[in-house]
Amino acid sequence: MSPEGQKRIGKALAFNNLYTVILALAFGVVLATAALVAYKCYFQYGTIFKIPQ
Repeated sequence: MSPEGQKRIGKALAFNNLYTVILALAFGVVLATAALVAYKCYFQYGTIFKIPQ
């Protein structure tokens, strides 16, 4: 049995695409959360990176 003889077929691609969509949605949620936190910090404290004293 050579590794070349064992090839994956169609179904793995469908799961691959599903995982890619889930990963993209999770990345979008994280990005949106970071943007919301930056927005709130800017308008409440007047800056994003400086710690208010």
